[in-house]
Amino acid sequence: MARAKKVRFEAFGGFPKEAIAFLRELEANNEREWFQANKGRYEEALKAPFDAIVDDLEGPFGVGKRFRIYRDVRFSKDKTPYKTHGSAVFERKGLVFYVHLEKDHLFAATGMHMMARDQLKRFYAAVDDAKTGPTIMKLVEEAEAAGLEIGGEALKTVARGYPKDHPRVRLLRHKGLTTSRRWEWKKRPPKWLGTPEAGERVVAAWREPAKLTEWLAKHVGPSEEGRRWVKR
Repeated sequence: MARAKKVRFEAFGGFPKEAIAFLRELEANNEREWFQANKGRYEEALKAPFDAIVDDLEGPFGVGKRFRIYRDVRFSKDKTPYKTHGSAVFERKGLVFYVHLEKDHLFAATGMHMMARDQLKRFYAAVDDAKTGPTIMKLVEEAEAAGLEIGGEALKTVARGYPKDHPRVRLLRHKGLTTSRRWEWKKRPPKWLGTPEAGERVVAAWREPAKLTEWLAKHVGPSEEGRRWVKR
């Protein structure tokens, strides 16, 4: 496997302390009047760094976008109008690369989240296969041993058509497969958060499970039903 090229951050210089201060205050004042009065802070401290990280990482990680801070409350009991985090996502070969910042942690995840029906069909077949199945099971176990968290919405029981005593029943309950890493703090964020090192840590977390994501790209791939996380 070829060694990944080092990413150079030119636009992204880190997340400023003001981003954390803004997110803490937004959580306590999640209303339109307060947000409008502090919109300039949002645009400078949170929106701008995420726009910068998209600019720097779109090449090596596919197409990217920054998520809007406005919540869709149409079908939610929670009517607070704003998200209390900033986030961005990239997509390449069906894989997603996600990053978000909250008041008390930075989070990075990669893999396939909420697979489409055609992706699930290929995923289950590859997990069931006598050759490719043990490989992905081993890669998942290695990722966990390295401290990565395994995610992916799970069914209450095994996928239809597979036995409940299947040797890889754990994966046959998944509707997605992701790995993630987070960096937490209590009061003061670490100094590196305000430097390009924040981006370097995110990239490292995306690249750490490279063999696992390569397996997903090879055996599952993009949805043929047209589902995309980043639309252009």
